[in-house]
Amino acid sequence: MGEKEKQGSKTVSSSDLSDYTIIKEGEAEILMHAKNEVFYNKTQVNNRDISIAVLRTFISKRKQEYETLLSRRTKAVQKVSSENASNLEAPTESNTHNEKSNGECEESEEITQEEPSSISEEPVTIPEGKGRRELKPPKVLEALSASGLRALRYAREVEAIGQVVALDNDKASVEACRRNIKFNGSVACAKVESNLADARVYMLTHPKEFDVVDLDPYGSPSAFLDSAVQSVVDGGMLMCTATDMAVLCGGNGEVCYSKYGSYPLRGKYCHEMALRILLACIESHANRYKRYIVPVLSVQMDFYARVFVRIFTSASAMKNTPLKLSYVYQCTGCDSFHLQPLGRTVSKNNSIRYLPGFGPVVPQECTDCGKKYNMGGPIWSAPIHDQEWVTSILADVKSMKDRYPAYDRISAVLTTISEELPDVPLFLSLHNLCATLKCTSPSAVIFRSAVINAGYRISGTHVNPLGLKSDAPMDVIWDIMRCWVKNHPVKAQPPEQAGSVILAKEPVLQANFARAVASLSKAQAKKIARFLPNPERHWGPKLRAGRQITSKHVSLLGPQALNGINHHEEGCDEPLAKRKKTEDPTSVS
Repeated sequence: MGEKEKQGSKTVSSSDLSDYTIIKEGEAEILMHAKNEVFYNKTQVNNRDISIAVLRTFISKRKQEYETLLSRRTKAVQKVSSENASNLEAPTESNTHNEKSNGECEESEEITQEEPSSISEEPVTIPEGKGRRELKPPKVLEALSASGLRALRYAREVEAIGQVVALDNDKASVEACRRNIKFNGSVACAKVESNLADARVYMLTHPKEFDVVDLDPYGSPSAFLDSAVQSVVDGGMLMCTATDMAVLCGGNGEVCYSKYGSYPLRGKYCHEMALRILLACIESHANRYKRYIVPVLSVQMDFYARVFVRIFTSASAMKNTPLKLSYVYQCTGCDSFHLQPLGRTVSKNNSIRYLPGFGPVVPQECTDCGKKYNMGGPIWSAPIHDQEWVTSILADVKSMKDRYPAYDRISAVLTTISEELPDVPLFLSLHNLCATLKCTSPSAVIFRSAVINAGYRISGTHVNPLGLKSDAPMDVIWDIMRCWVKNHPVKAQPPEQAGSVILAKEPVLQANFARAVASLSKAQAKKIARFLPNPERHWGPKLRAGRQITSKHVSLLGPQALNGINHHEEGCDEPLAKRKKTEDPTSVS
């Protein structure tokens, strides 16, 4: 620590070190000026930790996939050469066989490229004659770097990482990033470079160059997605954060549509819908360049959505996109929702036809309560996690827990994700169901048991502690609730209310509330923490760099921030410019 401070004092020769605070996170240390000049968000430690975990898993998977492809190619070459040697006496038959084997080889390579386990473009283009050549270390682009903390942590904590390019279009940020690179010693200086550039222009002028592109903007990432999907190599990774959750969760539906091309709904599942809207938007941008995405992990935590997707190029696989998108119909009276897929396929002989989806999936009025539907979407309705990846990431995190400052939080989130039903979009809220019927709530274990005893699957969700994912249709869910209300009567309600209409019908299914073995997940049974409280008060997004902090920001930063770095310039809470404007006697009313 003493040597680094000496090194830092040389780096910050023009200014006094007392003006800077040394912030340590993981193995990286940065110098932050007392003024709010360059954006740093302490809360994003969870984001950075989970990104490092995914990056480590990506590097190991990439190596496995590369070795698998090399062995396949070697076997294919040996097979073709042996068949050619055995058929030299019959040239006509040999030519025919060669054409067939070549066709099969091409087909197998195309299938490999379309699978989620596909690898990057670089090893695909390596000639077979060159033999086993090691993969180059992955090249990473952090498109919006600010202080450079994320790039420095990648360089210092991920062993097999290659070059890390940190971009920003703000001069103060680039200066701070370069200062921090020098402050972190020789490893950071060798691996990290900081450039002053517009991220969109830089990514457009470096197509298919980076194995990993990390987008973590202050707000919406929509302006960067088109160039980002072009900058990732085939089989590479795009990491994307969206912090405009109010927009994605239905606070401004028209703004969400203009940015993401999808209309949000304000259901209890709105945070998961935000993830699925973001994935659908990335897929839409990728499709324009004959590319498509494969999500490996999608997380909603704190105040943001974070998705990790791999990007592949295939015009034929891109045709499957309408099968992965759906519109959502949400009843205005009860908690019922239904999905309308955009497309479908019909198989005939060996060919597949792509057709529009059948509709409508719902009538004009809800079959359960008689109210109208709101329609939202389109959203990504395919799986948003790869469970094999989630298991690998969680195992990696547990194996080196000391290297993750936010270990408790990210391990809890990953544990919950590992138990989610991967093929069930959105979720129900048990409390909302009971609020509709005005009844007492069954415990989650009793409700889960009734769903399992009816022959369906059910799980929790990492997005909401009270959320329940199930493949049971809504009429089964309401039948279970009707049976519950028969044993736990409710007061009479006005007949036009949604709950009264639902309870007026007799249940078709007789629910069995006997406790099922699978009603508790493994984590619940072992009492492993899955939802942790915030580590401190005022935990949330901080102010954009350059903003003057006043008393109205106390809920974000806490009172200690106001008493510290901000009052040495002005002795009042209210900005001077704002006071001048309100006190100006020449202003026209």
